[in-house]
Amino acid sequence: MIEFENVSFAYEGGCEALKEVNLHIEAGEFVLLCGPSGGGKSTLLMALNGLVPHFFQGQFSGQVLVDGLDTREHPVYELFTRVGLVFQNPDAQVFAGTVERELAFGLESLGVERREMQERITWAAQVTGITHILNRPPHFLSGGEKQLVVIAAMLALKPRVLALDEPFAHLDPAAVLRVVRALREINRLGVTVLVAEHRLHYVIPYASRIVVMKDGRVVMDGPPRQVLREHLEEMGLNIPAPVRLFRDLGLPEVPLSVEEAISLLEKHRPPHPSLPSSFPPYLLRKGKRSKDREDTPPAFPFVIKCQGVSFSFNGHEALRDVSLSVERGSILAIVGANGAGKTTLVKHFNGLYKPHKGKVEVLGMDTRKVRVADLAAQVGLVFQNPYEQLFASSVREELEIGPRILGKRDERWLAELIELFDLKGLLERPPLLLSEGEKKRVAFASVIATRPEIIVLDEPTAGQDEVSRRRLGKLLSQLRSRGHTVVLVTHDLEFAEENAGTWVVLGQGKVLAQGTPHEIMADEALMKAAALVPTDSFVLHRFWAAAQPSPGSDANLLLE
Repeated sequence: MIEFENVSFAYEGGCEALKEVNLHIEAGEFVLLCGPSGGGKSTLLMALNGLVPHFFQGQFSGQVLVDGLDTREHPVYELFTRVGLVFQNPDAQVFAGTVERELAFGLESLGVERREMQERITWAAQVTGITHILNRPPHFLSGGEKQLVVIAAMLALKPRVLALDEPFAHLDPAAVLRVVRALREINRLGVTVLVAEHRLHYVIPYASRIVVMKDGRVVMDGPPRQVLREHLEEMGLNIPAPVRLFRDLGLPEVPLSVEEAISLLEKHRPPHPSLPSSFPPYLLRKGKRSKDREDTPPAFPFVIKCQGVSFSFNGHEALRDVSLSVERGSILAIVGANGAGKTTLVKHFNGLYKPHKGKVEVLGMDTRKVRVADLAAQVGLVFQNPYEQLFASSVREELEIGPRILGKRDERWLAELIELFDLKGLLERPPLLLSEGEKKRVAFASVIATRPEIIVLDEPTAGQDEVSRRRLGKLLSQLRSRGHTVVLVTHDLEFAEENAGTWVVLGQGKVLAQGTPHEIMADEALMKAAALVPTDSFVLHRFWAAAQPSPGSDANLLLE
C-alpha cells in the first residue's frame, strides 16, 4: 500500500529532513508515528500525498509509492483522492464561509452525490462533536475547534489513507477520545491510518504498529508492546504512565491503557512479592502550590483581576460574567473544552481584547484605559499558533528584537534561553521554516527574553516532545521563583498537574470551578461538564488508594 524506498529529502536552504528512509505499510494498518521534534515526521507525511517534493521543493531522492503510484510522477490533486492529510496547523486548511461548506468542499470536488454527501457530513460532524458549529465561520472558531473541522473534513472524504500530523495538539481530552474512536472505526473499514503524535497514551491502545523517527531516520519499528519495552525516554518521548509504572515495579506486562493497567494490577495486589506497597516516587508528582514569598508583600497581591467580564464577537458570546483573580508569583492553569473561551480570556490580559462588560485589572491598571503596547511590556503572551507572532528573518533576530525595542537587552539571559530551549543550532535559520515544535520554542524564548512580569502561554506543550516539556516545566519553576506570574492555557492536563498549583475551569464562557488539580479531577460531574478526562497518573493514584485503605499508609497520602 505505502512504500518508502531509500527516501531522502532536504528543504531548500534547510537541513536534511529525511535520510534514507525505508518503510513499508500494509493496507489497513493503524500506525503511530512518533519521535522528537524536528525528527522528520511531518515531512514523511507530506511525502505521502506529494506535497514533498511538488509543493515544498528541495533535494529529493528515492521513491515513494502509494497504492502503486509514484508520488514524483503524479500531481498532488491526483494523490488527494487517495491520501487525506491533516496538517499540524489547522489555519493552513480552513477557508470556506461556514463549517458545513468546509466539510462539503472536498466531497464536491470528488463529485460525491448530494444525498451521500449530506450523510457523510452528518456522520463526520457527529463523530467529531462539531454539529453545533456547522453554521459558524471557521475563522472565528478556537484553534481546537478548527482542528476538529479539518479532521471532520478529511473523515468525510473516506480516503484510502488518512494521515494526521499532531491532530490532538489543540483538542480537549474528550474531543481526542471522540476522534480516536472515529479513526478506529474507519480503520476497521479498511482505511490505512497514520498518526504523528507526541501524546502516545491516546493512540497506543488502537495502533497496530509504532514507528519511531529521529534525525530524519526510522530508528525503531514494531508492535506497540515491543517498542514500548525500549527506553524511549532517551529519544525525547513521553512514555505513558501505566507503562512507566509497570517498568519501575518490575512487572512483566506492558499495559497499553490505564484500564488495562488497573486490570493487571488487580492480579498483582499485595501480598504478591513483586509488588511494593506504594507507587514509585514519580507518580507522586502533583501540581506545585505557589509558595508564599518571604519578601515585603507587594502593593497588588493579585496581579490580574477580572470582575464580571463578558465579551462577544461575530454574534457569539465568548465570555459570560467571568470573575477570577491571579496571585502574584503563582502558576495558574486555565482548562476546559474547545471553544470554552480560554484564549479569548487571556487576550484580555494584555489588552488585545477589551471587555464589553465588566472590568479587567492588570497590575492595578484598568486595561480599557491602557495602550496595548504599554501592557505588552508587562504581560508577555505566547500565542497558540506561532505563525501569529514569528516574523524575523532569523531565529537570532527574533530573539533580540523584543529586548532591543523595550530596552531590556541582556546577553547573559539570552544565552541562557538559547541553551534552555536548544536553539543554538537554529539561530541563523528562518523561524517559519522550522518544524512546529521548533517554532513554538522560538516563540517562547522571544517572549520570555523581554522578562515580562506576567507570562501567558497558550497551549505551550502543543507539538512539543518530552524533552521540551521538561525544559519548559523547569523554566516555569525558575520564573516563579524569581517573582514572575505564569498563566497557562492548556489541554495537556499532565503538564498542568505537574506544574500548576491552581486550575480554573472554563465552560461555555463561564468559570465553572477553581481549585487544585486534585480537587478538580476528583469532581466527576465537573470533569464531564468541562469535557475533561483525569490524567492516567490520577486514575492510578485513586485506584491504589482505594486498594490500600489502611490509615497512615503511603497510599492514602497520595491524594492529600
